[in-house]
Amino acid sequence: MFPELKNDRFLRALLKQPVDTTPVWMMRQAGRYLPEYRASRATAGDFLSLCKNDAFACEVTLQPLKRYDLDAAILFSDILTIPDAMGLGLYFEAGEGPKFKHIMRTQADIDALPVTTEGDLDYVMKAVTTIRHALNGQVPLIGFSGSPWTLATYMVEGGSSKDFRHIKAMMYQSPKTLHTLLHKLAQSVTHYLNGQIKAGAQAIQIFDTWGGVLSGPMYQQFSLLYMKQIMDGLIREHKGQKIPVILFTKNGGQWLENIAATGPDALGLDWTTDIGEARARVGKQVALQGNIDPCVLYADQDVIEREVEAVLSSFGHGSGHVFNLGHGIHQFVNPDHPKYLIDAVHNLGRQYHEAKYDDLDAMNGL
Repeated sequence: MFPELKNDRFLRALLKQPVDTTPVWMMRQAGRYLPEYRASRATAGDFLSLCKNDAFACEVTLQPLKRYDLDAAILFSDILTIPDAMGLGLYFEAGEGPKFKHIMRTQADIDALPVTTEGDLDYVMKAVTTIRHALNGQVPLIGFSGSPWTLATYMVEGGSSKDFRHIKAMMYQSPKTLHTLLHKLAQSVTHYLNGQIKAGAQAIQIFDTWGGVLSGPMYQQFSLLYMKQIMDGLIREHKGQKIPVILFTKNGGQWLENIAATGPDALGLDWTTDIGEARARVGKQVALQGNIDPCVLYADQDVIEREVEAVLSSFGHGSGHVFNLGHGIHQFVNPDHPKYLIDAVHNLGRQYHEAKYDDLDAMNGL
């Protein structure tokens, strides 16, 4: 049994239920911009040691909640845990990001890959449960995974890429090979996310970080198709509680209708899409998350507050909006500045909502 949830406005907003003000969290909110994170990473020894030790993962997950009045925590982990569990040998080089010892370039390489189950990533499940208890009901816990396409880009390229030449060559030259890889990844992601839900995650986000590098037809075939497979296999209610799902394709604003049709509860938006226009297009189907430019956090308080108001005003009145950055917070941001953003969202957001918590309790028979 987990402690009773005290602040549920994030979950309410994802389900388009009334809230007292707009909820807010930040992608990559536990990260290098925080001095306490850097200290924890130094103590752990390296990034993977932070991820694979549930005590460290819990410590880092909670760090931003000690500084800021956030409405959700997100599991501290990495999107490449699944390829690592498949035996690809994930490692990190300073200044170069993630790399793999074994790169997937042939049908034989991919045929030999196992489909992972939640048991293959037990350290993640243990971290989820540890964090959920440590939160003591303060806010909900978000679990996550990379999308199959995004995971595949790292596995085929061997790490980060600017031109995606190897995976795109495979996509056009040997599409069957790539589909084999994506199918295995979709199965693995489904197991992984369902394991997180059973371990205590109260909402799920799928990060399709590199879906936006595809053309429209290729996005449908090689990214969205496999996210739909995951959606169809996810646990959507656990122990009597709905488990909202957020899909986030960076640079995917042109495909919002197609993404919404896969059945998520919310769509994440980057800063290149106007949230008001997005609401007009898909707001009857899904909630929206986002979408201020992360670079706004380099500005002074008055600028941050002005830009927050612009996003809130663009979305307009009513529930169904979770405020977030359009992508992860940058490592060189002054750690005082996120507080300006978070406080502004809560203070300025109230004018866009009519319900107070007494009213919400009455609506729910409490």
